[in-house]
Amino acid sequence: MRTQNVFLLIFLFSFTNCQNRKGAVIDKKVAAIQKKDADNGGLFLPDGFEALVVADSVGLTRHLAVNNNGDIYMKLRITTGDSGNIALRDTNNDGRVDIFQRFGEYPNDGSFATEMRIHNGYLYYSSEQVVYRQKLTASKLIPDGKPEIIVIDQHPIQWHNAKSLAFDNHGGMYVTFSAPTNNCEDWYSVMGNATAGVKGFSPCQELIDQAGIWKFDENKLNQYQSDGERFATGLRSVVAISWNAEDSSLYAVQHGRDYLYEHAPQYFSTWKNAVLPAEEFVKIKKGDNYGWPYSYYDPFKHKKLLAPEYGGDGIKEAKGYANPIMGLPAHWAPNDLLFYKGNQFPARYKKGAFIAFHGSTNCAPYPQAGYIVAFIPFEKGKPANKLEVFADGFAGVDTIKTMPDAKYRPMGLSEGPDGSLYVSESKKGKIWRIAFKADPAKFGQAQLVNMEKRKSRSYIKTPDEKADNLSLK
Repeated sequence: MRTQNVFLLIFLFSFTNCQNRKGAVIDKKVAAIQKKDADNGGLFLPDGFEALVVADSVGLTRHLAVNNNGDIYMKLRITTGDSGNIALRDTNNDGRVDIFQRFGEYPNDGSFATEMRIHNGYLYYSSEQVVYRQKLTASKLIPDGKPEIIVIDQHPIQWHNAKSLAFDNHGGMYVTFSAPTNNCEDWYSVMGNATAGVKGFSPCQELIDQAGIWKFDENKLNQYQSDGERFATGLRSVVAISWNAEDSSLYAVQHGRDYLYEHAPQYFSTWKNAVLPAEEFVKIKKGDNYGWPYSYYDPFKHKKLLAPEYGGDGIKEAKGYANPIMGLPAHWAPNDLLFYKGNQFPARYKKGAFIAFHGSTNCAPYPQAGYIVAFIPFEKGKPANKLEVFADGFAGVDTIKTMPDAKYRPMGLSEGPDGSLYVSESKKGKIWRIAFKADPAKFGQAQLVNMEKRKSRSYIKTPDEKADNLSLK
């Protein structure tokens, strides 16, 4: 309540100032950052990049979107009442937000309310169960009218219920319907509170209308899931999804399953539990099946293996499922994906992919991992099969024993009109604006050396199998 009261005071003061300048014309040219934070807002970045904290303590948040005039829109992670969105504006071009205004006449229905996208003059956003949109108007901070309902999910409130969105620029809108379970477990197959030896439902009924991505008409109102087309299946949980204009294709990064050791300790050690399976970076084609819950992707063997709930032993290969274009570290929780289109950053970043890793929660007895923004270069339309640390320092600690130890968790990504990168985090609602301030023609491997060294951090490197949990003692 204290945070909300402070927020309200800030808003009332700022709104009054805004009203006093109601007739003023907002400059459409968004000025470049005039200064940076002395410590880059606590972030470590490649040489030549600078960061400025543009907003702090907005509250529990998910994704964000930046408009072409620099206005910022964020999805709040609240479960009751209305006004589940917040609009932010910088009125004096100092790079920092000074207007915070809540909006959104719709019921907040769950903590997985996630999306915030600007597309074709509309602001699209989602609660757990509904996808909405509102029309944006030049110079107005708050969208016009009441929210229009685009898609309604008739499932009950459940786990992994984020409705992330992507648009193909031909009228198609892609919506995630993730699975509510870890691996479609049949808990009646074990006695009492046992987890070892649990079997999976076969067939898994969740695959009928969940664990996949559906395609809808972006302009049609009041659609239900049955009005859409199932575009891909076998995807456990997808929060990071994006359309890549370079090859006119849909991409996503899915959260891999958990609890290999707990479910099959005879085949999986605690170390394997921490490093398996991969989070999967996938290029999605219509009709693809990625194999959940029957399989998982082993990033060391570069294969889909049969899940233990379905007779797997860590060796048996699973056939007939689409492979990812790249396996990413296990349990890092990829929660946003952005293909860079701007011209501000050095040329090597053009057309590559930024991924916000929210960070793991269940890697014990090893340190928790992730909590960074990574970059994956693309060469000839394909990932270069290497993950670079682009922004680090969010966690604020050297060893993350449990998730609450991390100060911040990277969550949302958005590209600003000048080509800068906006990054948000979910715990307090902090937003950074990252800009490049050096000569892009002189940027090369030498400017990445210090970031490569950060891969030795306990939350980034692959844990030592023989060290067990010594790092946490």
